[in-house]
Amino acid sequence: MTGGSEDEARVDDAGDLAGHPDGFGRLWTPHRMVYIGGQDKPADSGEQACPFCRVAAAEDDAEALVVHRAAVCFVLLNLYPYNSGHLMVLPYRHVADYTDLTEPEVAELAALTRTAMRVLRETMGPQGFNLGMNQGAVAGAGIAAHLHQHVVPRWAGDSNFLPIVGRTKAMPELLGDTRERLAASWPADRGAGT
Repeated sequence: MTGGSEDEARVDDAGDLAGHPDGFGRLWTPHRMVYIGGQDKPADSGEQACPFCRVAAAEDDAEALVVHRAAVCFVLLNLYPYNSGHLMVLPYRHVADYTDLTEPEVAELAALTRTAMRVLRETMGPQGFNLGMNQGAVAGAGIAAHLHQHVVPRWAGDSNFLPIVGRTKAMPELLGDTRERLAASWPADRGAGT
């Protein structure tokens, strides 16, 4: 702009950002607003409010996105995944801290995590994994009251511009379809997941 004031230039620049075409495409993901708004995040830390406890007690594994049930732990597809195939391994018992797990819970959680990695490799072919637990809200746990181990499959190049610039992930498969593939591939003869 020539001949205009600095304030006029700021208004024009802001106008370009606020309503004029800017060359960027938009990937709308309004379904994520329930997560951002805190739906299913318990207001208290009791078992009655815990979504993981509700899933553990669910009768329909497909509807609850449960991939596998073992003696003291179970495997669940993440409702808000970082990547396709993002699983969580949880104890049935409502417990927050890893140091409070029983020895059978520790052993089964580890065995199911190993089996989850094997099943994901066989069905989805990831080249790596992120494994982890966020212990406490300050450490990033969305549901801090019920311990859960994340198993996130990773592929070369899966960290594209969308999560960084658009704060959005493009998911190539419906959660129900992913759950069906993983549950069908889970080894029945391995018991607790060993």
